[in-house]
Amino acid sequence: MDFLHLVWVVLGIGVMLLLNIKWKINAMLALLVAALLIGVLEGFPLMDLLDTIQSGFGSTLGSLAIIVVFGAVIGKLMVDSGAAAQIADTLISKLGVGKVKVAMVIAGTVFGLAMFYEVAFIILAPLVIAVAVEAKVPFMKITIPAVAATTTAHSLFPPQPGPVALVDAYGADIGMVYILGLVVAIPTVVVTGWILPKFLGNLDYPVPKLLRAEEPVPVEERPSFGISLFVPLVPAILMISATVLSIWLTEGSMAYVIVNFFGSSVVSVSVAMIAAFYFYAIRPKRGLNWAMENFEGAVKSIAMVVLIIGAGGALKQVIIDTGIGDYIGSLMSASSLSPYLMAWLITVLIRLATGQGVVSAITAAGIISGALMDPSGVLIGVNPALLVLATAAGSNTLTHVNDASFWLFKGYFDLSVKDTLKTWGLLQLCNSLVGLGVVMLLSVFIG
Repeated sequence: MDFLHLVWVVLGIGVMLLLNIKWKINAMLALLVAALLIGVLEGFPLMDLLDTIQSGFGSTLGSLAIIVVFGAVIGKLMVDSGAAAQIADTLISKLGVGKVKVAMVIAGTVFGLAMFYEVAFIILAPLVIAVAVEAKVPFMKITIPAVAATTTAHSLFPPQPGPVALVDAYGADIGMVYILGLVVAIPTVVVTGWILPKFLGNLDYPVPKLLRAEEPVPVEERPSFGISLFVPLVPAILMISATVLSIWLTEGSMAYVIVNFFGSSVVSVSVAMIAAFYFYAIRPKRGLNWAMENFEGAVKSIAMVVLIIGAGGALKQVIIDTGIGDYIGSLMSASSLSPYLMAWLITVLIRLATGQGVVSAITAAGIISGALMDPSGVLIGVNPALLVLATAAGSNTLTHVNDASFWLFKGYFDLSVKDTLKTWGLLQLCNSLVGLGVVMLLSVFIG
């Protein structure tokens, strides 16, 4: 029966959490055990199950491994060269301690708009740590609002792939999505960043080893503020430039191919890493050997995170292949709920089940648009822009062990699974609920 899909998934995830939290089994092993258990209970032929696990592991790492590793190298070079401290010192001296949280929220918003999420996160993380250390505040109190801003911007606004797909699926006006999206985003980040942390108890976690300077770098040996900031902004500069230039270039032309090659996430992060080698190591005469030592140190520090992300991808693929997303959609499509609430809820359930934000949004959009569109393809009785935002808010919700971003947050900040659920999980849930609440309020006035 179809509902057994859901039972097996819940059971598998429960076993994974039990293995990791109670018996301290390595997260990679626990994830692979959960993937195997769900596949066997689903009745997958064993060789097909093996192919699915390998496919999920490989496809996840294929898109993320280089970004995560090179991003970790950039972060370590920023920390050990004094660039991160230079940025933090400058921000604090210019803005004061009280406003650095706002500065990091602005940075998170820009990164979330300009880059793929994983790129934005790994560039933001060392800056947040450096600012928190210099300001002498627990880093998680700055991390939560900064990451909330990044995830909100990434999930609500084009040109990110999820919002773009939703605008197309619902036939929404992109200008209205931006205007109403700002109305949704501002209270979302304020509530998640400033109010939520007051209810999370002790947030004074140790500074993670990966992002901790071995010893303070003297001010005279640090890169300038401009150079320190330029290097982590390289991916944003390249990606934004590619998006803008592509408007005027002919698709398929050599210029178009070259521009989008350098604007891709993997290449833009690679260029940023090369820039970090030059500006943080070669130019200040630390030498390439120093850069390579940091490279190896960063890779060693991040290796287990990469493998855990791959194992999470294997679990995700097994869950997706169960067809649970279609099952959830079929349950909800017959509901008499508000279209906005229904779009949000379907997206949330699929996101919880599959760990895929874009996949959950697009799947929900297909279900909702099929139920609400007339034969000519026009939505009936709803505001398309609000429907985009409701679905997007659903895709930006509580995530757990089948989401690569969950493990990225855990690994970078050196947290336990329990503390990752408490911080990452609740900030995502708060973002999603506030976003839905604002959409529902707006629907009272503009339909």
